[in-house]
Amino acid sequence: MHSRRTFVRDSLAAVASATMLPLVAGASRAHAASGPSLMPSADALTFDMHLHPGAFFYKGAPQYAGDDFVMKTLAEMRAGGMHGGFMSVVSDAPLIQIGANGVTVRGAFEPGEAVREYERQLALLRDLLPKGKARIVTSVTELERAHADGLVGAWLSCEGSEVLDGDPERIDRVYADGVRSIQVVHYVPNAAGDLQTQPAAHGGLSPLGKAMVKRMNARGMVIDVAHAAFATVKDVVSLTSAPIMLSHSILKIDDARPLNVRAISPEHAKLVAQTGGVIGAWPSATNASFDEFVDNTKRLVDVVGVDHVGLGTDMDANLRPVLATYTQFPDWIKALGTRGFSAAEVEKLAGGNMVRLLRRVTG
Repeated sequence: MHSRRTFVRDSLAAVASATMLPLVAGASRAHAASGPSLMPSADALTFDMHLHPGAFFYKGAPQYAGDDFVMKTLAEMRAGGMHGGFMSVVSDAPLIQIGANGVTVRGAFEPGEAVREYERQLALLRDLLPKGKARIVTSVTELERAHADGLVGAWLSCEGSEVLDGDPERIDRVYADGVRSIQVVHYVPNAAGDLQTQPAAHGGLSPLGKAMVKRMNARGMVIDVAHAAFATVKDVVSLTSAPIMLSHSILKIDDARPLNVRAISPEHAKLVAQTGGVIGAWPSATNASFDEFVDNTKRLVDVVGVDHVGLGTDMDANLRPVLATYTQFPDWIKALGTRGFSAAEVEKLAGGNMVRLLRRVTG
């Protein structure tokens, strides 16, 4: 029987081999789109709703690409005009494995183990980000100051609520750590609610999940419903007193597409928007090409309105992404112009909508 250390190492290596290799070995890149330059004005902030710079959480696994990969991504953020984003700890990373047929889950955390994994990854971010000219921020004012200083503004988030270890009062500790968003669920079934990729266990949010929503509202934290089942999102929407985000998804195309199980219906999208929330358009392998991703961004806008869409790249942990580097961010901006968006609308999509949400929720 494998030791716990070997189990974690092998799990992380399996995730790394399935998600990082497509990036390193030639993920799809955008061609330069034709049309006018619509890069946001100098005083407009741009924002990525979900990223994992350099897949930092793999550090210690055999296939970790090295700290230079983290530095490369942060440098490309600055070069591509991306000012900030939610940089996410992955609560359940040791328990997920991604293969040719999708994501599988093995094992379960022992009490306290998820907290230790969160603390390990948080320490990695705190060590790596300053070396890459990024500063941890907790408010829009701090994001503006970081941008003025030529630094990337790093908002901290947690993908999955395993870090709570069943106790909603742990939200206070996570908040004190500087985290300003928690994603209710990820890939491993947890005690908070149902997710898109596993059979329902709670019928939506559990009592823990409901307590989590109320406490995050009180603390001024952004609730992220990415990966959450429709019933879970519906429960969050019925309880929240603040706008929510769905940090990375796209409208369903067809079930034959990779990762389409993680895509959402128009009704699902509208639930998020009715809170005043924002959905991060996700350039995953569900999109057949960069151009189709731009079209799918427009489809999402057509459903929920231009005030409720942003960009959620899932950078460095996305499967066969069609936007695989921040040097493609200007191409996305330019291509939106060819689809009829005005400069003011592009500023909203590139970050303005999320900055508005952050001001309202985090103060």
